[in-house]
Amino acid sequence: MAMGSFFKRLAQGLQKTAASIGGGFRRLLGRRVDQDLLDELETTLITADCGLDATDRIVARVKDAFAQREVTGDLLDFVKKEMRGMLEQGGTALASVDSPPTVIMVCGVNGSGKTTSIAKLATFLSKQGKKVLLGAGDTFRAAAVDQLSTWAERTGSDIVKASPGSDPASVAFDACSAGKSRGADIVIVDTAGRLHTQAPLMKELEKIHRVIGKAIPGAPHEVLLVLDATNGQNAILQAKQFTKSVGCTGIILSKLDGTAKGGAVISIHEQLGLPVKFIGIGEKADDLEVFDPDAFIDALFSSM
Repeated sequence: MAMGSFFKRLAQGLQKTAASIGGGFRRLLGRRVDQDLLDELETTLITADCGLDATDRIVARVKDAFAQREVTGDLLDFVKKEMRGMLEQGGTALASVDSPPTVIMVCGVNGSGKTTSIAKLATFLSKQGKKVLLGAGDTFRAAAVDQLSTWAERTGSDIVKASPGSDPASVAFDACSAGKSRGADIVIVDTAGRLHTQAPLMKELEKIHRVIGKAIPGAPHEVLLVLDATNGQNAILQAKQFTKSVGCTGIILSKLDGTAKGGAVISIHEQLGLPVKFIGIGEKADDLEVFDPDAFIDALFSSM
């Protein structure tokens, strides 16, 4: 793959994970596939936070493929092919409706980079010529509303907001109604950074989901969950609970730069069947990229 600016940034962001995987694979290259090698492969993948399920699947495929002489060549190429196949499931395209607006509900815990990711998503969509309206549904934090207002101004997006402490479901309803009346292509609804372990707050999130559906039948068309890549397997636990409550359709993986746990992307796919649709690899408004499985796997092994 050509070393374009995006790949360079992605490879830089995955340096810690790549160093871990690269070091493990360098010890395996040129060796025959036996139980010792399979054990070391397992350790290498788990260290990169690929998760037990994904790791077991990859190791089993290596064992079977080499036993059946399906593969007799490079172990590295075979593992990369298996990972790519796992990540390509689900696709990265956002939902689109015939009668706009398309409604995207965004959720995630405090500190995950949710509000910043919404700003980046608004920037991404605006550059595609879309008219974007933001719904400032995190009414529990005045700072979140102020932050989203600032980003709305910077990205040229409309915004619907209310005073701190207002009913977030009401804000979501008003944002959807405004999206229809103002001719928006996309409505992005922010929600409070709810802890996935707090049942009453998750119930409130479910209420917002229902109210959006009343404002626009069939909405939300996407429920994107923002996960902090540095949380590794803890992010999987969050994703399971959010998906159970509001039926997440995809992941925005934030803070991918600087993590040693980039393999969690593979684990998310394997355990949840949720595609990673976007990745954040910086703090600037345009530091959001559509997830590319090929570029990700190449960057993951860039230290080889």
